[in-house]
Amino acid sequence: MFENLSDRLSGVLDKLTRQGALSEEDVSTALREVRVALLEADVSLPVARDFIKRVQEKATGQAVTKSVTPGQQVIKIVHDELVATLAGDDENAGELRVDSPPAPILMVGLQGSGKTTTTAKLALRLTDRGKKRVLMASLDTSRPAAMEQLAVLGTQIGVDTLPIVPGQSPVQIAKRAKQQASLGGYDIYMLDTAGRLSIDDALMAEVEAVRDEAKPHETILVVDGLTGQDAVNTAENFDQRIGITGVVLTRMDGDGRGGAALSMRAVTGKPIKFVGLGEKMDALEEFHPQRIAGRILGMGDIVSLVEKAQEQIEAEQAEKMMKRFQKGQFNMNDLKNQLEQMMKMGGMQGVMGMLPGMGKMAKQMEGAGIDDKVLRRQIALINSMTKAERRNPALLQASRKKRIAAGAGLEVQELNRLIKMHRQMADVMKKMGKMGKKGLMRGGLGSLMGKGGGMPPGATPPAGLGGPAASPPAGGLPGLGGAALPPDLSGFGKKK
Repeated sequence: MFENLSDRLSGVLDKLTRQGALSEEDVSTALREVRVALLEADVSLPVARDFIKRVQEKATGQAVTKSVTPGQQVIKIVHDELVATLAGDDENAGELRVDSPPAPILMVGLQGSGKTTTTAKLALRLTDRGKKRVLMASLDTSRPAAMEQLAVLGTQIGVDTLPIVPGQSPVQIAKRAKQQASLGGYDIYMLDTAGRLSIDDALMAEVEAVRDEAKPHETILVVDGLTGQDAVNTAENFDQRIGITGVVLTRMDGDGRGGAALSMRAVTGKPIKFVGLGEKMDALEEFHPQRIAGRILGMGDIVSLVEKAQEQIEAEQAEKMMKRFQKGQFNMNDLKNQLEQMMKMGGMQGVMGMLPGMGKMAKQMEGAGIDDKVLRRQIALINSMTKAERRNPALLQASRKKRIAAGAGLEVQELNRLIKMHRQMADVMKKMGKMGKKGLMRGGLGSLMGKGGGMPPGATPPAGLGGPAASPPAGGLPGLGGAALPPDLSGFGKKK
């Protein structure tokens, strides 16, 4: 999401931070490049023009040109204006209004935008995070098996769906859903309306009739983020006829430009409430303008990373692992758990994309052939071991190594790198264990990582996760205290 725009803006703004003193001409030249980057990202021309004008007004004053760090000042202004463009005046506009149960949510959109799937994703989110009791109802009487699709999705995610009664009109189904939600004690009922291939009067009349019957608290438009400015035009048309309260942009994981997201709020005045980032039922993220602006400018998104970690890592399991680490215990099962958790959190690219300053590093690693296949191969090697070998890696001698590598379909060298990586990580865990919880909390982590960041004194980085091809510029990883990238990742990343 936003990769192309992020790369372009980071390049332009990096030049400013390296220059030291800035003249107004330097700022104007940089902003011309920013404008081209925005237009290439499919941001609408009026939005790009207004954005540059606002930044220029704030960036050409004495506060910037006379500042000690003028480049950083310009970046801050660009960040603030990005947030303003994405959020508008109301920072809380993205929150769903679902008070006074049963609260109706009307889902509208064109055919093929992912409306039914998004309905299920949102229902799961409201159930799991919001602890709401949700009922889903399909009002799509025209598309074959549309009602059955929602019923199947409901079964998958454990959310109730309204029983299908053939021959009813969308308005009759909406009435029945309202009645069922009231009698069944549901907090929210979601109405998945029919889509069309293009906006027509028949579609709008049908949705208007449902809206008048249900009187929804939220009317959410689902649009395909890949359609760019056409998504913005669709939102304008729907808002004029029906009156939408928010937008969900789907397929944003496949859109490196993100122009629709940047233009949507400025053109329509309606907030983006969620973005779809994949086919899985949990691949729906809240749209936080502050965090998205940080990602676009390469500042990372630590808050979202922590939230993902909290979702994936169970407290009880984490407590058990902490006790093991405090005793200096770290075997292949522990390493496998760590690798699997990283995969659940979005893999290498997903995690690194949310760390400040790591966007370029992720690109370098990708260019070196280092991707999630590395993690999968490491997990395959561990799976090829016996239970005793996982518990005690010291058993791994030559004949066992050949068997394990053959079982995973890999070379013995890759197993050797994994063993070396495990050994070094075990050393780190022992040092962490000696500090204990209190030691870590009182800044022990800083001493563990060395004064300038990086690995503990005397410890080298894990052998399975680094490489010359992916090594960072002098000074180590930006945003991580200069921590150097571990040395042997290139071997894992080589594509055969």
